[in-house]
Amino acid sequence: MTDFPMPLSVHKLASRLTFRQLQVYKAVYDLRSYSQAGDLLGLTQPAVSSQVRQLEQALGIPLFEYIGRKLYTTAAGERMHEAVVGIFAQIQSLQTELAALEGRVAGDLRITAVNTAQYVIPYLLRPFIDRNPDVRISVMVVNRATAIERLSNNLDDLVIMGMVPDGKGLVSIPFLENELIAVAPAEHPLLRQPSVTAEDFLNSQLLMREAGSGSRLALEVHCHEKRLKISDPIILGSNDAIKHAVIAGLGVAVLPKLSILPELQLGTLQNLDIEHFPLRRSWCLVHPANKNLTPAARAFIEHIQKNTEEISQLFDKQSHYFPSKKVST
Repeated sequence: MTDFPMPLSVHKLASRLTFRQLQVYKAVYDLRSYSQAGDLLGLTQPAVSSQVRQLEQALGIPLFEYIGRKLYTTAAGERMHEAVVGIFAQIQSLQTELAALEGRVAGDLRITAVNTAQYVIPYLLRPFIDRNPDVRISVMVVNRATAIERLSNNLDDLVIMGMVPDGKGLVSIPFLENELIAVAPAEHPLLRQPSVTAEDFLNSQLLMREAGSGSRLALEVHCHEKRLKISDPIILGSNDAIKHAVIAGLGVAVLPKLSILPELQLGTLQNLDIEHFPLRRSWCLVHPANKNLTPAARAFIEHIQKNTEEISQLFDKQSHYFPSKKVST
C-alpha cells in the first residue's frame, strides 16, 4: 500500500493543486479507467496516473483503489468528486456572469430533440453560434417518449418536438411548420390510379413508427378525426428505416417532408396527392413553465423568435429546390 504524507495546509495545498489534476481526476472517476480518461483528454495512461498520484500526495490520502482488476473510488474519492463538481460548476457560473457583464452570452445550452427535428437543428444552431461563440451546445436526439420523460425530469434547457403533450405545465413556442406527407415508392400501383383516397393509401401496407412517436401520433389523430382505419401496419424503429423500407417497395408511409427532400428530387419517393394531406404540425421549443432558464437558453429562444420568418423562408426554399412529383386527381 502506498504511504501518503500528512495533508498539507490550505495555503500549501492551493499551491500544489492544479485544475488539470482535477480535470484528470474527474475523467478517471466518470470513466472508471485510466486509459479511457487518457483517450478522452489526449494524455497517455502514465500521464494520467502521474496527475492522479500528485493529487493524492497533495491531499495525503488515496482517492482510487484496485480490487482485483477493477478500479474503485475510496470514501475520500467520493467526497473529492462532490467538491470537484462544485468547483467546476462555480467556474462555469463565474464565466457566465463575466460574459454577461461584457454584454455577451456564455455557458452551456443542453437541447434534446425528437428524431424528426434532427434535420432542422443544424440550421437553427449555425447562426446562433456565430452570434454567441461562448455558448457550449450539446444536442441529444431521442424518440418522443424519451423527450417527454426528460421534460418531466427537467434534464435539459430546452426540448424541440412537434406533438407537445397537453396538461404537463409546459411552455411551448412554435417556430416552424412540419409537413407530414404521404409517400410511396416509384412504380407503386397507387401512382397509376387517376385519384388516390386516404383509404387506398392506408390499405397499401402502411409503415409506421412505434407507438408514442410524434409522426405516428399525428397520423393517428388525423385518422380519428376523419374516421379512417389503420389496419395491420408494419412497425419500424426510425424514420430513416421507414424511408428505406418505402424505397425498397415494402409499403407506403407518412414522413416529414424535410427529412426526404433528396429522395423526392430523385424520384425514389413520390408524394401522393391525397385529400387533407399533408398533415401540418409545428416544431416547438418546449420547457417546463416554472423553469429558471439560463442566459444561454433565453438567448436561444429570443434568437428563434426574432428569426422565425427567416427560418421558415429558408426551409421553404429547400422544399422548392427539391420539388415533389404528385399524382393527378
